[in-house]
Amino acid sequence: MARFKHETIEKNSILLLVLTLITVAIGGIVEIVPTFLINTTIEDVEGVRPYTPLELKGRNIYIREGCYTCHSQMVRSLRSEVERYGHYSLAAESKYDHPFQWGSKRTGPDLARVGGKYSDEWHRIHMQNPRAVVPESIMPGYGFLAETPLEYRDIENDLKAMRLTISQAYSDEQIANARADLEAQANPDSDYDGLQERYAKAVVRDFDGNPNEITELDALIAYLQMLGTLVDFSAYEDAVFEQQ
Repeated sequence: MARFKHETIEKNSILLLVLTLITVAIGGIVEIVPTFLINTTIEDVEGVRPYTPLELKGRNIYIREGCYTCHSQMVRSLRSEVERYGHYSLAAESKYDHPFQWGSKRTGPDLARVGGKYSDEWHRIHMQNPRAVVPESIMPGYGFLAETPLEYRDIENDLKAMRLTISQAYSDEQIANARADLEAQANPDSDYDGLQERYAKAVVRDFDGNPNEITELDALIAYLQMLGTLVDFSAYEDAVFEQQ
């Protein structure tokens, strides 16, 4: 009897099409409806904030140079990944990413936790000549970044564009102070109290070793040195352990 019904469905193209559409619709409803019944699909994690103007410029350079094609920014929850790179990636860490930088392959190591792992000097040498610090590296050199002044006259527009795609990304105050905050982060002798209030844990220093100008290398290193540093993962792990 079951075989007869199955044959009837297979031999009737219109009936098969209708039943297929119904099946797909049910599956889609089951997947989509729950997302409308919860306040958010991304949990709030303390410490996550929008990129500073200098970090955002560095991220734009990272994307422009195609760094995402060889380096991922997503640590999977596998033991081998966690032991090598650190705590697995949280969805909230990509809250202010548009587009996200998870990547699809690793020619080089994952960079989700690279912030603070190496000194600024290491990054400067690595960008100039990768094989000077990693002999087996096949990464091309990016020495021109240290010689290219950072163009940031339109930094306010960068922040506005991010707010159009991510509504909570930047406040009016952050946009109004964008240029001053960018310059303050690259100059440890500046008055950067306002920067610290607007962007918690913002690292302030001369990243490229050239105090005379702000270069694209300043921005890129500032971005790399921030990755994975905003969340206190030790506290997060303790909370998870207590819940268990």
